[in-house]
Amino acid sequence: MLYVLVFYLAYSAVRNSFGSAGGPPGQAARIAFSHAKSIIGAERALGLWFEPALQRWYLALPGRGGIRFWNIYYGTAHFVVTAAALAWLFRRDPDRYPTWRNTLTIMTAVALIGFAAYSLMPPRLLGDTGRYGACRAEQRVDCHGYGFRDTLAEFGGLWSFDSGAMAKVSNQYAAMPSMHTGWSAWSLLVMWPLVRRRWAKALVALYPAATIFAIVITGNHYWLDAVGGLVTLGVAWLLGSWLAAWTDRRLARRAGRAGDREQTPDTAFAS
Repeated sequence: MLYVLVFYLAYSAVRNSFGSAGGPPGQAARIAFSHAKSIIGAERALGLWFEPALQRWYLALPGRGGIRFWNIYYGTAHFVVTAAALAWLFRRDPDRYPTWRNTLTIMTAVALIGFAAYSLMPPRLLGDTGRYGACRAEQRVDCHGYGFRDTLAEFGGLWSFDSGAMAKVSNQYAAMPSMHTGWSAWSLLVMWPLVRRRWAKALVALYPAATIFAIVITGNHYWLDAVGGLVTLGVAWLLGSWLAAWTDRRLARRAGRAGDREQTPDTAFAS
């Protein structure tokens, strides 16, 4: 609960100072849009600017490809699965728990730094004329949004970014790195040793892939955001492993000193 409180306060501070609620009217949107254009430019330079075409293809499938399912998945799975994986690890494998708890904490902290340092407008807002959209930020009447559609706004889910509660607490420009990707890959690494059946391992392995598909197809992230999430996870695991090992050594030394103190009276008596 303390972790949750600290990170909520930190997230709020980032949102109010650097995110979608920060700065004079329109300034945050202009900065986030400029970063979005940089990301798009990088993907084009790599020859991997495929997100608009992928979304168009998917939404052209019968029944829109069941896009409402992916909207709901996007808004719920990363919270539910991550919390369940953490609780399961604590119960089933307490020896691994400190390392992966540290990793999750550090990963989320690094992500907050990323949200503050590099506010990024997600694809779904590139054609938006509302408060957080690129069309309003650029004051353009011919804004085409690079061909993206906001699937949550069009087809619905369990909630909306425009609703009163979500609008007040969410940072619309917290796209880089993607914590949906980072948390889902973390969940895979946590749960893989805990499952035994092949079908369960297959589901666990598919979870990050499904998450990356969801964040792209719903227009909430660029694929480079997913790469950022995986890099953040790698850095967090290195730091989290080191911290867990350091804590173990410190506790071992403390236990050794306590043991020496307990043995001293007996030794003196025996002498």
